[in-house]
Amino acid sequence: MNETASLRARAEIDLAALRANVRALRARAAGAQLMAVVKSDAYGHGAVPCARAALEAGATWLGTATPQEALALRAAGLGGRVMCWLWTPGGPWREAIEADVDVSVSGMWALREVVAAATEAGIPARVQLKADTGLGRNGCQPADWPELVSAARAAEEAGTLRITGLWSHFACADEPGHPSIAAQLTAFRDMVDYAGKEGVDPEVRHIANSPATLTIPEAHFDLVRTGIAMYGLSPSPELGTPADFGLRPVMTLAASIALVKQVPAGHGISYGHHYTTPRETTLGLVPVGYADGIPRHASGRGPVLVGGAWRRVAGRVAMDQFVVDLDGDTVEVGSEAVLFGPGDRGEPTAEDWARAADTIAYEIITRIGSRVPRVHLHATPAGS
Repeated sequence: MNETASLRARAEIDLAALRANVRALRARAAGAQLMAVVKSDAYGHGAVPCARAALEAGATWLGTATPQEALALRAAGLGGRVMCWLWTPGGPWREAIEADVDVSVSGMWALREVVAAATEAGIPARVQLKADTGLGRNGCQPADWPELVSAARAAEEAGTLRITGLWSHFACADEPGHPSIAAQLTAFRDMVDYAGKEGVDPEVRHIANSPATLTIPEAHFDLVRTGIAMYGLSPSPELGTPADFGLRPVMTLAASIALVKQVPAGHGISYGHHYTTPRETTLGLVPVGYADGIPRHASGRGPVLVGGAWRRVAGRVAMDQFVVDLDGDTVEVGSEAVLFGPGDRGEPTAEDWARAADTIAYEIITRIGSRVPRVHLHATPAGS
């Protein structure tokens, strides 16, 4: 019995698989640097251990959404290039500048704040200008690009900042052949060319996310940003399975069966009695629920490997627990229930849960909550 067997539940994180995924993705984009995106606690896998493993495997940048995530990496002693891109007014610009974090700017309000913070700190800010090439979220519209570039260049000439990057993000890279892909690439090239004519000489130009890294080589430019693929999941079933891309899922979510009991036919299960036993059977109680990130939408459908066979959630997923019908099988209390993993042992995958919950695998892994401890396997010993 391993040391995690007594835990109510655990998410085992295979850092060896993560390193292998990073190497596979670097091979896909051999002419570009690789940014390991570790936002949202590394998609639920644990930001600091995953960031370290990615750097060990050759990633040269780390990417986060919020400045707080970036500053936490620095506080943990991680060096190298770190970028963050989701800012709101009054954010910790000075702290990020002093921590040598690249900050993303999408509009004039943000540029004004970062210039003020850099002036106050007495340190030039590392700034990346984001272009909205068609996603319609963050980023500067083409019509506003000349003003932003001109103001950023003036600040650069004054020594207040260094424009280190020009970047954008795809809307439909996970849909092969979607017309927006070519349109966004054209817009990005035009906006990069304009900035170049105005004197911008960035370290990196980047637009490729995981699906573009895997399938759109002309989008690789100087840097690719890999999130979901680094954790061994396919950005889209239409693009291929993880194995098709040489990737291996990193997270395995398991729990210990808390109770096994025999019940008669016609017995209602969980809230609302949306499931009643069709015959006399055995039930297994799995002690995780939607408070742990198990999607309630997967009630009656979510797959679980128990006792060597796939079972389905019987009835509703509750806050802390759900039930599986063991079809009369006898399973010991404390036995392992594997919700998802790589699939090597016949267990479901995160993609199976995504289908059961009518969502995407990204959501399945990132929603696993803090009550579920992360057990990091194959970490490199300190100082090695």
